[in-house]
This record gives sequence, structure tokens and C-alpha cells, in this order.
Amino acid sequence: MHISYFAEFAVVITGASAGIGCEFARQLAPAVRTMILVARRNDRLEALEAELKAINPELQLLGRPLDLRDKAELERFCDWLDESGLTIDLLINNAGLGDHGPFVDSEWERVHSMLQVNVYALTYLTFRVMPAMRKAGSGAILNVSSVAGLLPLPNSAVYAATKAYVTSFSEAIRAELRSSNISVTALCPGPTETEFLSRATRGSDHQKHTAPDCFVVSVQEVVQQALEAVTKDRARVIPGALVNLAMTTLAFLPMFIKRLLYKAQLKYQTPVVPESPHREQTGTV
Repeated sequence: MHISYFAEFAVVITGASAGIGCEFARQLAPAVRTMILVARRNDRLEALEAELKAINPELQLLGRPLDLRDKAELERFCDWLDESGLTIDLLINNAGLGDHGPFVDSEWERVHSMLQVNVYALTYLTFRVMPAMRKAGSGAILNVSSVAGLLPLPNSAVYAATKAYVTSFSEAIRAELRSSNISVTALCPGPTETEFLSRATRGSDHQKHTAPDCFVVSVQEVVQQALEAVTKDRARVIPGALVNLAMTTLAFLPMFIKRLLYKAQLKYQTPVVPESPHREQTGTV
């Protein structure tokens, strides 16, 4: 990948304080002109800004503490973007929340937060940024989805459904924008070593990936492949050759076979005991 492709870009990255979002900032820092970092945790944003300044002292950094679950905050941020006069060249909709466990035992506040961040905030940010890109005659949008969005996923029903929305939405607006010189790419990572899974797991039993090591892709590789996909105007990228092959195969299986697989899987699952109603609600993918 030639990072010079992004030279002089103005970039917005949501969910920038950890994981994939943080790595996007690190890899883009040497090339871009302006970077707007969006996340809830201001202390992490400040630490990341110091790190990025060491990489590129000329980089214009604008950290914006923002809770994407709050519609009013999100609207004020978009208004600020419009008033700033900045033309955004690359929008990375990375922020996301997860939840792992049976839907019947879920908390509505957590479900609502997922819908708000994974669907509403991503859609609204895209809606507000696209007109300026079209007026400028160029731009790129990178929406972080997940392989979970490629098929129904028991015990992650709402999360998988929100990511299916992200993938479908990305494909649709990509088709609409083909004559506008604006590219849209959906990033669909599989198992990746970030804090997302532990934060998506209910209660105190924080999990790590149980996938074989050969399926786990480093966050550095995920971001590198995603940025390369943007430079080549690809519609979708699933990082990792084995993950790509496995998920593409599963996605094309008839639904009745998937139902049989789900039924077989249930036989080996341990019943889930409901946890305390006060659970962590953060996470990014």
C-alpha cells in the first residue's frame, strides 16, 4: 500500500481511542494533513494525539470527545464540521458497540445503544459528509462492518443485524455514487485482537477469541488491507485469506443448511445465566 495516496487528506475517524480506530490514526498520521479524532474517552484521545504528533509534528489534530449515542451531540458535531470549512476527504465510520449473549436476556439500553451507534450514527455522519464530498468532486467513505454481518448470528443477533445493515448500506450508496468520484468501502474484519470482544461480553466473564490462531488477523494487518482497499476503490474487504475464504463459503450456503448448523451448535452450548443489569457498554469494531 502506498500511504502517499492519502497525502494532504482531511480525515474523520470515529471510535478512534482504541483498537482498529486507533490503528487507522497511526497508519494515516505520516501522510494526512488534518485528522479529526472522535471518541467518548477524552483521556485516550489526548494520549493518542501526543503519540501522533511525535509521528508527524506537522499534522493538524482535532480531538472531539463525543458520545455517538447522543443524537444532539452528534448533530452539534456535524454542524461544527460544516462551520469549520474543512472538506473531508476520508470518513472512517469505525465506532461500534457489541453484545454477546441470548437476545431474550439482553438489556434494552444496551440494544438501543448498538442501534444508535452502529446504525444511526454511521448513517447520519455519512448523510452529513456526503454533500460536501460531492460538491468537491471526490472523497472516500470507509464503513467498518464485520464478518458477523454476512450471516445471522445466534447470541449476537442484534450486533450481526446492525453489521448486515452497514454492509448493505455501503454497497447501495456506492452504487449511487459511482458517477460522483466518491468511493465507498465496507471493511468486514473477522477475529482480531482488540478489546472489542471483552467489552461486548456480558458480565465479568470477558472472553477472548476462540478461533484458531490461523484465523486471527492482527489489527495492523486489518487496517493496512482496509486502506489498500480504499486506494484501489474496492467495494468490500475481508482481511485474512482464510477468513475471507471461510466467510465467503458460509455466506453462500443455503439457509436451511445454516439452520441445521445452528441447531447442532446449540447442543454444545452451556446455558447462559443472566448477569447484573449494570454492564459495560463500550466497544469498537
